Amino acid sequence: MIRHIVLLRFRPEITAADKASIYAELESLRELIPGFQGMSYGANVSPEGLHQGYTEAFTIDFADEAARDAYLDHPAHKAAGGRLVSALEGGREGLVVFDIAV
Repeated sequence: MIRHIVLLRFRPEITAADKASIYAELESLRELIPGFQGMSYGANVSPEGLHQGYTEAFTIDFADEAARDAYLDHPAHKAAGGRLVSALEGGREGLVVFDIAV
């Protein structure tokens, strides 16, 4: 299994409703992409203070690398990703993507 981890710094004017809509759009890709097993998202709740300004995150679990790669190449992902990036501080500078094998 591949866990796709994305750390986020939203622009201050992005509302909770905006974020929920973005997450819902990303989660809806589960219906389009075989091997998209599940998604979790939310605000940082760590007491350590090591978030480096990344205040929210989401993870997506994929059955394997092929499923993850299909997600990355899918036009619906590109559209949802573009919407997400436009809501972040500095665009792509406002995110970190990290995948691990679980």
